[in-house]
Amino acid sequence: MLVIRRDLVDAMVAHARRDHPDEACGVIAGPEGSDRPERFVEMDNAERSPTFYRFDSMEQLRVHREMTANDEETIVVYHSHTATEAYPSRTDVSYASEPQAHYVLISTRDPERHELRSYRIVDGVVTEEPVEIVESYMFAHTGADDTPDCP
Repeated sequence: MLVIRRDLVDAMVAHARRDHPDEACGVIAGPEGSDRPERFVEMDNAERSPTFYRFDSMEQLRVHREMTANDEETIVVYHSHTATEAYPSRTDVSYASEPQAHYVLISTRDPERHELRSYRIVDGVVTEEPVEIVESYMFAHTGADDTPDCP
């Protein structure tokens, strides 16, 4: 399951809407081993295409160096689909190289509302996972009510 703050979801959707009709792409970094997305990194689609995205190699190198210096790793790899559903294409699957990452797709084919879905892609196998959008990570894992009722 991907647990992600609402402001990060809003940032991904805004980026996807701004770059439409081209695909938008980027990553969200977080502390190593945490599985907690925290730092939004909007990146350029080097292909500037409505059907394909590719990170600019120099920008990708710079982002990875920043993450290494900050003891971070890629928690989310996101991109948009502008005319199809939010499901990984064969090309997306073949380029997925970070098995620990959540691959988030945002479809902007409907101008009024977006579709956002998350997947794990490991060794070419695509598994959709639930997405929980939270306002803060502070209480995201405490459950509905972990405090017993007092008499």
